[in-house]
Amino acid sequence: MRTQVAIIGGGPSGLLLSQLLNKAGIATVVLERKSRDYVLSRIRAGVLETGAADLIRAAGAGTRMDREGHLHDGCYLASNGRMFHVDFKGSCGKQVMVYGQTEVTKDLYDAQDAIGATVIHGAEEVALHDLTSDAPYVSYTVNGAAHRLGCDFVAGCDGFHGVSRPSMPAEVRREYEKVYPFGWLGILSRTPPVEHELIYAAHDRGFALASMRHAMLSRYYIQVPLTDTVEDWSDEAFWAEFRRRMPEAVAARLVTGPSIEKSIAPLRSFVTEPMRWGRLFLCGDAAHIVPPTGAKGLNLAASDVHYLYEGLVQHYRQNQSAGIDAYSQRALARIWQAMRFSWSLTTMMHRFPGASDYDRRMQDSELAQLETNPVARRLMAENYTGLPY
Repeated sequence: MRTQVAIIGGGPSGLLLSQLLNKAGIATVVLERKSRDYVLSRIRAGVLETGAADLIRAAGAGTRMDREGHLHDGCYLASNGRMFHVDFKGSCGKQVMVYGQTEVTKDLYDAQDAIGATVIHGAEEVALHDLTSDAPYVSYTVNGAAHRLGCDFVAGCDGFHGVSRPSMPAEVRREYEKVYPFGWLGILSRTPPVEHELIYAAHDRGFALASMRHAMLSRYYIQVPLTDTVEDWSDEAFWAEFRRRMPEAVAARLVTGPSIEKSIAPLRSFVTEPMRWGRLFLCGDAAHIVPPTGAKGLNLAASDVHYLYEGLVQHYRQNQSAGIDAYSQRALARIWQAMRFSWSLTTMMHRFPGASDYDRRMQDSELAQLETNPVARRLMAENYTGLPY
């Protein structure tokens, strides 16, 4: 089998790239190790930047998002009971779309089915070959049978643990990483959200976040030590701790219920450079990981897809390589800005082991600046809603 672009990974970044390329007349094959049901069972974040939402619409997969998603004009920040609003729309004229990543993935699968795109599930033992030649190819097995996929380019959209990044020689890659000394315990519950927009709460006991998926599905988080396990936290213990960290007025109106999903996610920042080697391009989590505090994971994957899509269209339609040659540089410039924003928000809102009184006062001063300074609020709004592509 042969195609123009082989896409490794059937998550949202791989499916979005495939959908855009196919609509532009560029053939793709998507190889995904897991089943479709497994991919759609993964619970991920649900805040889309303006640019990401526009890109999903351009791919022809935005109809349900626009019907069922929730546009947010801002968010709330709280610190030990005090709470204030950051008005994104008023500060920079943009909003964010709250729509679960699982729903985005489902819509992209439906869009791929509608145009007859090729998505192969159960692809195991994937290996990338001859990536610096004019004829790269991908080998893989399905149900034990060996297959070979010839292509012009390979897009590695297979996440942090995928095969794509390790296919670049170690001496070519430079990796940057920061591991935070805590994680997020999150639960999903069939309860109405406690607030119509997200609440980021700093507290002496640790960070908490009130988020949502829709009018009757809430997603809540609390900061926990990395040594904690899900088994350490009953639903009752979670709700009690979450209430403690929220302002009293918010805690008083919180509706609780049984968790339908509960997990602990460690927080880390990771970037690999470059994001291109020969005919291989890295997209999304294959190239970078951000803490969820800034809601940038899926959004950075979308901007990667945008830059790669533009470059490949230029290559095939105009026989020019400027776009693909500049892909890594353009993507990384935006990635590092998002990394800075996520690091800044994480540092401001969380309680770090061993932090001094001075460190705490610096966090308080950062929040006070956001509360009182419209320039600071505009800077946060511009970064949260998404820097231009």
